[in-house]
Amino acid sequence: MNFTVLGIPCLGLNGGPAFRHSEAFSFQVSTRDQAETDRYWNAIVGNGGEESACGWCRDRWGISWQITPAALLDAISDPDPAAAKRAFDAMTSMRRIDIAAVQAARRG
Repeated sequence: MNFTVLGIPCLGLNGGPAFRHSEAFSFQVSTRDQAETDRYWNAIVGNGGEESACGWCRDRWGISWQITPAALLDAISDPDPAAAKRAFDAMTSMRRIDIAAVQAARRG
């Protein structure tokens, strides 16, 4: 299967039952806002995919995706370790990332 992800050509091969997909390989999609986060998430999960934790999901072919809002990366790398930990802890309770909840946790 040939496809393009964010302008990058990709090739997916069917390796049969001996070569299963795993989280060892995933695509990461950096999103600008909640609407874009939701659009990608819903396109993958709503089309036969499956939710996982912390912004990860799998598409209907078993490929793993990380739908990662830029705001999440900013929050978990906050120079204040306590704020970063609060944001990280909030993320670990989520499936699809809720940017407002991450930002609220970051603020304390």
